[in-house]
Amino acid sequence: MAGRAQIRTNNSALIAMIADEDTITGFLLAGVGNVDLRRKTNYLIVDSKTTVKQIEDAFNDFTSKDDIGIVLISQYIANMIRFVVDSYNKPIPAILEIPSKDHPYDPAHDSVLSRVKHLFSSESVASDRR
Repeated sequence: MAGRAQIRTNNSALIAMIADEDTITGFLLAGVGNVDLRRKTNYLIVDSKTTVKQIEDAFNDFTSKDDIGIVLISQYIANMIRFVVDSYNKPIPAILEIPSKDHPYDPAHDSVLSRVKHLFSSESVASDRR
């Protein structure tokens, strides 16, 4: 087990969100929202005025925080920064792509699903060799 990365555990972790206003509102009503002492939130509302740079900065900020356990990102927004999402390879925080009201989920664009499919196809090939 010497080569394995250590996964730090907390008593609690936050869920961060990058999505459209309707999706964020639903999660805030469910109690997922948080504002820290510096008045920074754990979500980014993306609208027509939000730049790709702002989305990328929020993604990098959320994935570098110690108190974030999961980052939920709308799939159509993840497609805007696909190169950043695909290059992220840490187990925590986990990145989950979710559908939005106006953009249905497309499994062909989900980076996590494609990694899992690749992993299982590699394992099935390896088990066939035994």
